[in-house]
Amino acid sequence: MKSSRLVSTLRYVALVLLAGLFLMPFYVLLRNAFSTQLGITAPQWHWIPDSLNGDNIKELFNNRNVPIARSLANSATVSIIQTFGTVAISAMAGYGLARIENRLSRVILGMTVLTLMVPAAVTFIPSFVMVSSLGWISTLRGLIIPGLFSAFATFLFRQYFLGFPKELEEAAYIDGAGYWRTFWRVVMPNTYGICAAIGTIIFIGSWNAFLWPLLIGQDRSYRTIQVALSQFMTSQRIDMPQLFVGAAVAILPVVLVFIFLQRYLVQGVERSGID
Repeated sequence: MKSSRLVSTLRYVALVLLAGLFLMPFYVLLRNAFSTQLGITAPQWHWIPDSLNGDNIKELFNNRNVPIARSLANSATVSIIQTFGTVAISAMAGYGLARIENRLSRVILGMTVLTLMVPAAVTFIPSFVMVSSLGWISTLRGLIIPGLFSAFATFLFRQYFLGFPKELEEAAYIDGAGYWRTFWRVVMPNTYGICAAIGTIIFIGSWNAFLWPLLIGQDRSYRTIQVALSQFMTSQRIDMPQLFVGAAVAILPVVLVFIFLQRYLVQGVERSGID
């Protein structure tokens, strides 16, 4: 009995230590976000920040050279549209690949999986040339449209729909519904979990994207939050308080989305059959 209590106690202690290690970077982020440049670079470590009056936040949003509010709005616009657009397009593609079985669908599935193995850097330059030739540099179209199709999301949806009960669809077919009507009236209302899971993954990836928005958002008014934060690092100086407080503001939407949708994220990955 005593040994089992000792084992349980050791497990809790180990979990608390691991949780502390996991949360340490977030503490450092918040600590530096409310510290002065001198406080961050001081040789002596201080656990309590020396600028808790909110001046760093005021300075961040009043900075005319780095419009954080506009960058947050751009990131929100791009992430939300890409999330809903990618989920809709990938769900339709995944459903078609799961239910329409012929030689062409197998070829398309093979090509879709093949694109997962191609490094993103290989298609980066051709994508940029295409977007540039269309005149979409420094536009929201250039930031959003190239990211609307995801082979990864399509493959996840296809795996999920393979296990979706066909009896529900067959009942719709008997009533005269086709693929399109069955998909939107019967299938999609029963796939909120996988949609939320993939939507969470897409949103986080879109919000944290850096290289593509850096190339496309050349005008200051079209920069996303990740690109805007990089403006605090120059070859002459790193504005650490602004960089850290900006990072703290930037992760808030991602943390909120993850907190509200984390159970769907786990359920969706489990149901899709991906380990």
